[in-house]
Amino acid sequence: GHTDNAGGLEANMKLSQNRADAVMQALVRNHGIAASRLNAYGDGPYAPVASNDTEEGRSKNRRVELVKQ
Repeated sequence: GHTDNAGGLEANMKLSQNRADAVMQALVRNHGIAASRLNAYGDGPYAPVASNDTEEGRSKNRRVELVKQ
């Protein structure tokens, strides 16, 4: 889970973890994926894909990524 850089770091870390947890729960509940195959991790604002200087960029940074391990 990721966030933009608006707000405090602690709040963004919690938000990104909650975002990752919600996606994981949806994958388990709605798509039958075994929870043991998934790991939710909140990365906060540390890996932006766009500039946080515009709303468009910030919206791209508020996301969840699935990474094959």
